Amino acid sequence: MSLLKAATDVRENAYAPYSHFKVGAAVRGASGRVYAGCNVENVAYPEGTCAEAGAIAAMIAAGETELTEVCVIADSPEPTSPCGGCRQKLAEFGRHDVKVIMATVSGKTSESTIGDLLPAGFNSRHMDKA
Repeated sequence: MSLLKAATDVRENAYAPYSHFKVGAAVRGASGRVYAGCNVENVAYPEGTCAEAGAIAAMIAAGETELTEVCVIADSPEPTSPCGGCRQKLAEFGRHDVKVIMATVSGKTSESTIGDLLPAGFNSRHMDKA
């Protein structure tokens, strides 16, 4: 299954009664399997879940820990990139050169990499003691 189709399909299941901004995301694990997630809002806004986080959680729940490609889709005028927190989450499970496809429902797309989206990301090297 293509990442764009998986992200598009799961976007329909998003729970966004407050913002009405439905987002779908799909990641491809190292095995080639595709995992999808959608945003889930909560009336207490900080308690919601981003689509990318949902896709990563599905991948981890299935026993994989490395992603090799990402796709995010929303009904917006321009392709929407992952938020800052999701950029950090993606960097935890994907190398800096992993492709990130950003798309709109109307068919516009843009591509980047995890490293370009999070150029000075926090990583495990920061946890090493000198």
